Amino acid sequence: MRGTRILPVALVGVLALLVADPVAAQTSIHDELITDLNTTLLYAAIPIAILVEAILIYAIVKFKNSDDPKPTEENRRLEITWTIATAVVLLFVGVASYQVLAVEEIGNPIDDEERLEPSVSQDIEGAVGPYADESDAVEIEIEAFRYGWRASYDNGSAATFNEIRIPTDRPVYLHVYATDWLHMLHVPEVGLKQEAQIGTYNTVKTEAYEPGSHQFYCTQYCGVGHSQMNGEFIIMEGGEFDSWVDEQSE
Repeated sequence: MRGTRILPVALVGVLALLVADPVAAQTSIHDELITDLNTTLLYAAIPIAILVEAILIYAIVKFKNSDDPKPTEENRRLEITWTIATAVVLLFVGVASYQVLAVEEIGNPIDDEERLEPSVSQDIEGAVGPYADESDAVEIEIEAFRYGWRASYDNGSAATFNEIRIPTDRPVYLHVYATDWLHMLHVPEVGLKQEAQIGTYNTVKTEAYEPGSHQFYCTQYCGVGHSQMNGEFIIMEGGEFDSWVDEQSE
């Protein structure tokens, strides 16, 4: 394919990406925020990629038959331009990323006077409770151990092993900790990931949108049984979740 035909083909491919909707229905606020950030950065990267490829193709076509290539001469205006352009791109990426990281569901909730005491069983630090106005918030304590998971609901009146259930459309606080080793809770399809440490809680806040069942894993190598340390992450309708917890508590 001739060099002059490469650019139009590349432009058609890029335009197809722009027209297509890359965002499916998000399962949680984590999934939504992360997907939106990735899409924003993708749309910012596409024109930059087009510009770089256009310059590259232009140089190939223009100088491919040059028998006496000359070194480029200093061009201070060009150097200043691409330095400023790079700074603007980095600033854009930084601001866009910060807007996502500043959301407590992504950056983890920070304890303050407006929050309630967390509902946890261990006398260790780190857990962060819901705000006083989050009357419908759900707190779940997640214990990681070699090689499994235990989730406690309603102040320990109900529990599941290798299974975590949460309701839709309500703030959910997962208080994650470990008893014997460093572990990592990861639910890829929901966008959740939190480290489980010994001697401290790590709280992650989320809100699910769509009911469904997803697999979760331990993504921190923890020994010979690491590959078996997984389970089912079940998102339920709010009323169905409340009924389930009541049944388990009886």
